[in-house]
Amino acid sequence: MEQSLERMRRFFESGQTQDCGFRIGSLRRLRRGIAEKEPVLLEAMRLDLGKSAFEAYECELLSVYREIDESIRRLRSWSKPRRVKTPWYHFPAASRLLPEPLGVSLILSPWNYPFLLAVSPLVAAVAAGCCAVVKPSEGAPPTAALEALLAGCFAPEHVVCVQGGVAESERLLALPFDKIFFTGSPRVGRIVMQAAARNLTPVTLELGGKSPCIVDETADLALAAKRIVWGKTLNAGQTCVAPDYLLVHRSVKDALLQKLAEQTPVFYGAHPLENDEYPRIVNKRQFDRLVGLLEAGRPQIVCGGGYDEKRLKIEPTVFADLPPAHPLMEEELFGPLLPVLTVDSLQQALDSIAARPKPLALYLFTNDTARKKQVPRAAHFGGCCINDTVLHVNNHYLPFGGVGESGMGRYHGRRGFEAFSHEKAVLTNRRFPDFPVRYPPYGEKLGFLKRLVK
Repeated sequence: MEQSLERMRRFFESGQTQDCGFRIGSLRRLRRGIAEKEPVLLEAMRLDLGKSAFEAYECELLSVYREIDESIRRLRSWSKPRRVKTPWYHFPAASRLLPEPLGVSLILSPWNYPFLLAVSPLVAAVAAGCCAVVKPSEGAPPTAALEALLAGCFAPEHVVCVQGGVAESERLLALPFDKIFFTGSPRVGRIVMQAAARNLTPVTLELGGKSPCIVDETADLALAAKRIVWGKTLNAGQTCVAPDYLLVHRSVKDALLQKLAEQTPVFYGAHPLENDEYPRIVNKRQFDRLVGLLEAGRPQIVCGGGYDEKRLKIEPTVFADLPPAHPLMEEELFGPLLPVLTVDSLQQALDSIAARPKPLALYLFTNDTARKKQVPRAAHFGGCCINDTVLHVNNHYLPFGGVGESGMGRYHGRRGFEAFSHEKAVLTNRRFPDFPVRYPPYGEKLGFLKRLVK
């Protein structure tokens, strides 16, 4: 790996990746390569997570296609030097910002969206002009086999895919990359950041957390139930921005619980464990973890509660009236389990959210115009949807990222380009005029300087 990294560094320093035509050509090859291997990729995601072709295309391939298309369309304008103002007392100087790629980057991706979360950051890295090492998760073996796809689209000194487990990740983290992009849990994020500190490598950390969903007394409950169940059952809840728990006003709690119970059969039939369109849990270890949490909350189950160890499937399960310190409320669930907590006011909901680490996402269902403005200002989160769930992630015009324990740094669209770039500050001055007031000896110039800059 050290030799490969050295080859990539020499290639980067040759300046070839700085050319916009080279970057656009690389992105076009990647798009063609994905399109050619589309059936293989869809089948791999079915094997990994039981995803239907529709869900895999909608949530993974389509998002990557959009990222590539937007990058190709905007890359030349993103790469141009940008004029900025210069204080008048620096006359006649002019100032500009000049984007440059950071260098050789490391992308560490998770298993829950094994294609999207490996390739979407790669698109940003290539658009910025970086070389990249992609380390997909060993937790999703078929989709992790991106090596053939990337080898067919990029020269090995430009982009390389490294397979393996924890040991390979640790060896990569010990190397002096110019940028590390990690998607995963806060626990592993701390390890990545600690490793990056040894080489003073900048990091983007896309983590997770318990993303709350507020449903107030003015909400359209039928619509809320439909969109909450959709966001929660997408990828069987194995989504970093899935609604993790609900904060529901007491006056509508029972009605919402009924509509949540009615919605799952609408999507997946009376027996979701037998429905091929309902995804499975990625592996036995994650399945056992979720079943343990489900059994701990069984007395509070409103609907669901079934599971199939052979298929690694767990029914969408709703819990109500949990005590505050219940295990279901201690960590990000990352599965189709949905606790519902009762609140008596919006302020109580906001106080409950504020008492926890800042989440990656927040959702609000309301028909109150004032609250649509109030909640995004009052709460801390990475991104938000009002009267919907998850959709903000698939808008490449919106930056995506966390805050606090849910992550640092942002990407998607132009923000992805910026995540792998450094903006150099450049001030250009003329030979004349050359005002003597700034040069020693200073003598009595201080008074004149103060009057000048007032």
